[in-house]
Amino acid sequence: MKGLILCAGKGTRLQPFSNVTSKVLIPIANKPLLFYSIEKLLELGIQEIGIVIQQAHEPLFKSIIGDGERWGVSITYLYQAKALGIADAVKQAEGFIGSDPFILLLGDNLIDQTLTGLRDSILLEQHDGALLLGEVEKPQDYGIAEIKEQHIIRLEEKPLQPKSNLAIMGAYAFTSKIFEAVHAIVPSKRGEYEITDAIQWLIEANYAISYDITYESHTDVGTIDRWLEANRWVLQQMAGEGALLAGQIVDSANPQSPLVLIDPSSKLIECEIGPFTTIGPHVYLENCRIEDCIILEGVSLKNASLKGTIVSRDYWAQSTREA
Repeated sequence: MKGLILCAGKGTRLQPFSNVTSKVLIPIANKPLLFYSIEKLLELGIQEIGIVIQQAHEPLFKSIIGDGERWGVSITYLYQAKALGIADAVKQAEGFIGSDPFILLLGDNLIDQTLTGLRDSILLEQHDGALLLGEVEKPQDYGIAEIKEQHIIRLEEKPLQPKSNLAIMGAYAFTSKIFEAVHAIVPSKRGEYEITDAIQWLIEANYAISYDITYESHTDVGTIDRWLEANRWVLQQMAGEGALLAGQIVDSANPQSPLVLIDPSSKLIECEIGPFTTIGPHVYLENCRIEDCIILEGVSLKNASLKGTIVSRDYWAQSTREA
């Protein structure tokens, strides 16, 4: 079984931060978002991973991700020339996947759920496709599944009137039959080749499609609010595992909660930090109160009070959610 991660999106809702990097390389708890997807595939024993990117981003990806050496896997970079949808991105990987089954992940999704159920649906239960579904508050923003008698009967991309709140969580498993579907469908009203249309084609062609529903934490890290949300629950998870580096606070800085992660290269003087705060590398903070924030590499702040904010050296953006 192979792995495929789609990373060619523009990340327009994460601007201005996505103007200078790919959205899948933004840090969650001081680790690039894409690392989490790679680690999910490693948990399944997958050794060959294809990553679909914009060709102009290849030097950036190779500098951060490399060719897979740090994980002991082989990474192949594939290219999507235009943002024509998920199904089109899958089409670009046909030569890499060949006849093998594969796990497909969207690189901007963060999922706590194990993907063993998806893998086993293909390898052990002989399904041709399997989807991870999860309940969401705004189904109009997602691909939505309509379920009847424990079978998916219809999928719809970003419906105006959703039939359910069960969204596709950016994790799939397929046999090579999916390539028949992506070649058969036509662009949607949005001008994109939708993966929901491709899976619907499989359903109508009587191929076996299964699903898992996750009740674990999950989010599409596609907006400032969701970026902060993802940071919060990963910090909570790390705290439960005893993996936070709160001990790296120096010079009388005062953490207000164990839900704080501070890079050891950063320096904080007379600050109150937390909860739910990540401080990246080479940050200097003096006399600051920082809560529910992501402070990115190289930021220098004095006498600042911030809550629900992401800050880089050149930009900042604040959450729109209610406190």
